[in-house]
Amino acid sequence: MEFGCRDFLPNFAKNAMSPLVTTMNISLPEALKAFVDQQVNERGYGTSSEYVRELIRRDQDVQNLREMLLDGAGSAATAPVDAAYFRGLRDRVTQRPAS
Repeated sequence: MEFGCRDFLPNFAKNAMSPLVTTMNISLPEALKAFVDQQVNERGYGTSSEYVRELIRRDQDVQNLREMLLDGAGSAATAPVDAAYFRGLRDRVTQRPAS
């Protein structure tokens, strides 16, 4: 699985980078619409569209994580990851010259 810089941006920046925004109309029963409206009001979303976009992004994140976990489970075994492994990673990072 490959990630680009966009994958690590906060959500507000992802919207700014979208070259094309399209519209999708959805139909909801009144109870679900009321729930969406409540979430928008209580959780600080500006619009119901922002709330739905966030739900979709979270679902994408879950699917990406699942794919990475399945890829990892299917990969060849490596050396054990223990305290020494993480010490080595920290050492490599702290010794990296500043750019």
